[in-house]
Order: sequence, then C-alpha cells, then structure tokens
Amino acid sequence: MNKCFFGIDTSNYTTSLAAVGEDGQVILDERRLLPVPAGGRGLRQSEALFAHVRHLGTMLPEAAESLRERGCVITAAGVSSRPRPAPGSYMPCFLAGVLAAKSFASGCGIPLFEFSHQQGHVAAALFTSEAQGREDTKSGRFIAFHVSGGTTEVLSVKLENGIPGISLLGGTADLNAGQAVDRIGVAAGFGFPCGPAMEKVADAYAAKCAAEGRKPLEGIKRGRISVRGVSCNLSGLENMAMSMLSRGKDAGGESAEPGEVSYFVFDFIARTLCALAKNATVQEGEDLPVIWAGGVLSNAQIKKSVAGCVRSYFAGPGYSSDNAAGIAMLARERYLL
Repeated sequence: MNKCFFGIDTSNYTTSLAAVGEDGQVILDERRLLPVPAGGRGLRQSEALFAHVRHLGTMLPEAAESLRERGCVITAAGVSSRPRPAPGSYMPCFLAGVLAAKSFASGCGIPLFEFSHQQGHVAAALFTSEAQGREDTKSGRFIAFHVSGGTTEVLSVKLENGIPGISLLGGTADLNAGQAVDRIGVAAGFGFPCGPAMEKVADAYAAKCAAEGRKPLEGIKRGRISVRGVSCNLSGLENMAMSMLSRGKDAGGESAEPGEVSYFVFDFIARTLCALAKNATVQEGEDLPVIWAGGVLSNAQIKKSVAGCVRSYFAGPGYSSDNAAGIAMLARERYLL
C-alpha cells in the first residue's frame, strides 16, 4: 500500500479534491464548477456554500474509493479554511470544505492541516512549475502574483519548511483582474466564468489580424494603464471595454467585435501585471524570480506577455485555476516535517 496526502478546496468558483503521493506527484485531481445561472456574474456566498455541500456529498466518497482501488492509504489531509493567510481573512464558502475535511479526517483517523486558499495557489504554482528545485528559488524567497476573480495581489513569499509564508506587497485598489474579465464577458454575452470563451475569440481575432497582415488592436487606443509602484486600478479597463461594446471605437461608430474587445482586455491586464512585476522586482530585489498563480494566468496571451517582462515561472498546465492539488502538496510537506 502507498501513502498519499489528500486536499480539499472550496472556492467561490470550484469544488476541488486532490491527492498526491509520497513523491509529491498528483495522483487524483477532481474539480466541479459551481453552477451559475445564465447571465449571472457569480454566486452569493450562501448559494456557493450550498453548492459545495451538494458536490462534496458525492465527490468525497468517489475520491476515497478511487484512491482505495489504486492501493493508496490516505495518511494526512489538508483543507483551505480561509482566503488568505492573514488575521480576519474569512469567506463562508470555505466552511463547507472545513466541515467536510474534519469529518473525513476523523473518520479516517488521520491528521488534518489547515491552510489558506492563497497558499494552495502559490504551492500549486511552485511545485508544478520549472521553478521547483532550480538554483534561483533554492533560497525559498520569491515574489508571487495571485491573479484571479477574487484576488489580484503582489506577494512576498518565503518558504518555511516547505510552507509559503506570505506578506502582501500590493495589488489592485478596486476591481480584480478576473472580476473585470467576467463583468465584461457577461456584457458581451459569454457564460460565467468568461475567461476561456473570451480567450478563444481573442485568439481567433489575432489569427484574423495576422491573415490580413495587420497587428491586433491596430488603430485602436490600447488604453492607459493605472499603476503606481505595486498598486494598480482596473476599473478603467471595465469602462473602456464597455464603451467598445456599446459605442465602438468612435462615438456613434459600430460596436467592436467580441474578439477584439477580449484581446483588448487581456492586453490591458498583461501590461498592468508587467508594470507591477517590474516595480516589485526593483523594490524587493531584481534577482528574485516571480511565480504566477491564479486562474487569470491560464490565459496564454497574458502569460506570454508577462514572461517577457521579468524572470517568470508558471504553474503546470491546469494548475493556475482553482484546485486542491496545492493544498494536498502542503499537507504532505507539513506531515513530513
């Protein structure tokens, strides 16, 4: 029988379960999006909590059975109990995961470790990226970005016995990057969460531009980003994109196509993140690498742009978005101390 380590994460978007083996490799990764009505821009916390309870009722037994069939013995479990590793950080949707994890761990007779959702994201990005074991991250200190629908933050990270110790450096002063994407996407007619569909039409728009021998956004004002040090504002992006959707490039003109608007949105976010990253590395030390975490970094256009700005590492495929793999990895690290 092989030891494995279990993780549970109940974010505002996804119910996630995962397990890693003794070697830290992911052996189970189950996720289920929370149902959002057509035209909706998310769920109230009470709705998210109820959806997680329903999901966990079937997902937990199925995951446990799957691990048993593979000959895995769950040795310890981890759960995301709060959004950030900071005093007063709280969000009701994580209660579903905590209650389920406590019952699960008690029934299995195993230890349970609590972490923050943010620590899980950083761990998933670190342990599944090329940064793992490289010379420039051996000190255990780096800059991290957590960019999602609920968070856009610049972080100073110091690994302490494999667990990310996180200090907030800066981030958005208004809208989160993923929040802006979803608000604009819903207005353009995409289903929530809007990122994947918007990326698809943005890619098609870029390909069309290439076929016509022109650059994307040629002749269009790209919009001035708002960055001061390691702080930014993104509400202006929403206003500009909504204007493109309703009035077009010029007052009274035709509305811009969704692909063009989507490309504009991702370009604006990428330029904002690049400026923040450059400023953060100057402030904290230009030799520090930057590790990117969060669902917004699933976007290839944004990823390519920020990779050219600073020395960057990204989560492995599929581990930028909400997942429990990072929590399972942290449970392993804590157990093996």
